Amino acid sequence: QVQPVESGGGLVQAGGSLRLSCAASGRTFRRHAMGWFRQAPGKEREFVADISWSGGYTFYADSVKGRFTISRDSAKNTVYLQMNNLKPEDTAVYLCYADNGEGRAWGQGTLVTVSS
Repeated sequence: QVQPVESGGGLVQAGGSLRLSCAASGRTFRRHAMGWFRQAPGKEREFVADISWSGGYTFYADSVKGRFTISRDSAKNTVYLQMNNLKPEDTAVYLCYADNGEGRAWGQGTLVTVSS
């Protein structure tokens, strides 16, 4: 099992962009599907996007489709979430996970704040 570590969060104005990174330690990164959830204050955790172990399959929540792009670089054991045209409602802690089909390992999260 890999251990994800997120980075790249911060404060951005509405309409701006950020790229989140999720570096996964462990030798079996290539065997893991990866993805992102987010949790806003006072709200439940919600799915954002995921990517298959091969990188050939991606899936997005309707709320981010067309604005966010998930990708992976297996050589760097890293998954990226490119976020464009950010909105205040995107403000949340973004959490990365790694899924090997038997269970998920979660990172600690990175905070994204979008000001209006």
